[in-house]
Amino acid sequence: MFDFVEDLAEYGEPDFETVCGVQELRRDYLKTVMEGRFSGYVAAMDGLPKKSDTLEGIAWLPRLIVKARLKLRGELPPELMYGCGGDRPFVRRMGTTLPGFLKLVWECGDDNRAILEALKASAKTPQGSLR
Repeated sequence: MFDFVEDLAEYGEPDFETVCGVQELRRDYLKTVMEGRFSGYVAAMDGLPKKSDTLEGIAWLPRLIVKARLKLRGELPPELMYGCGGDRPFVRRMGTTLPGFLKLVWECGDDNRAILEALKASAKTPQGSLR
């Protein structure tokens, strides 16, 4: 939560609704998928895709997918933020929101192709469809 508050003070975003949406999805995932049990695992920063890595030419996407999965499971390293200053413009360009992307990753599970196709479709619409 500190990272969200710090970014709001420094950059004026994310807003309260976005933060609540992300945290609600994390809570729901913990309760339903993880049955209320933490995995005990914390990812290492050096195991994440690079910011420059691409999926079908879309930079940042492989990294954000991994960050979203880690956020859902509560496994983000303490120095990493889902919804950082790089994530926010990316999801906007893709026609979605931070909670919308997190929900998409939850729904698609390990299917990166389904995530990619949904984002391609959303990015083509004027307002986006993954809210």
